[in-house]
Amino acid sequence: MQSAEIFCLFSVIDQHHFNISGETFAALASGALWWQDAGVLVVSDLHLGKSGRIARRAGPMLPPYETRETLARLEADLLRTDPRHLICLGDSFDDARAADELDPDEQAWITRMQAGREWTWIEGNHDPGPLGLGGSHRRELQIGPLVFRHIAQAGATGEISGHFHPKFSLRVRGQTITRPCFLHDESRVILPAYGTYTGGLSCLDPALRGLFAGQATAIITGKTVRAFPIP
Repeated sequence: MQSAEIFCLFSVIDQHHFNISGETFAALASGALWWQDAGVLVVSDLHLGKSGRIARRAGPMLPPYETRETLARLEADLLRTDPRHLICLGDSFDDARAADELDPDEQAWITRMQAGREWTWIEGNHDPGPLGLGGSHRRELQIGPLVFRHIAQAGATGEISGHFHPKFSLRVRGQTITRPCFLHDESRVILPAYGTYTGGLSCLDPALRGLFAGQATAIITGKTVRAFPIP
């Protein structure tokens, strides 16, 4: 368990800047990644339609509002940054059928957000990308020194990925707080899940720590972002 008393607090703001392969990024409090110099906004693991997928499999009933809540947050980030290109790093829908179950208003909402910009759906392990919606569909995408893919590959550099839903826990006034986080070093960054109904994996889990050769940094999201070194 991490403790707020153990780690130095790097920042308490609504975005945190860091570099990967010579490029500067801003981790936004929403969980989106903003590459301003290239006009690229990146989100990962929206898991749209999760409540419907669980209901189809006779699981616990969840309020069916996560798609609209996630789309509203995405629209706010698009208005804030006005990117030329949006990249969704996979698992945009909770399964392949979920994209087909969008209601007409939600389909129109996505179409409006796509207008006037490039939009790339990266293939995830939950979905191949919503083939019935606009935008391009790629297994991975290379832009300059950077590669955008769903699942991190050991030894990769200049890599932007998602999949693991990293989370960070800390003790504050005797209580444990767990939040989604970015996890990065100078070679790669793993984005938090952007979707409303998503679980997560501790950033200390060997599956995550094993991807970083040296010290990594966790940037927790929420109303503000805060950066903590991970030994």
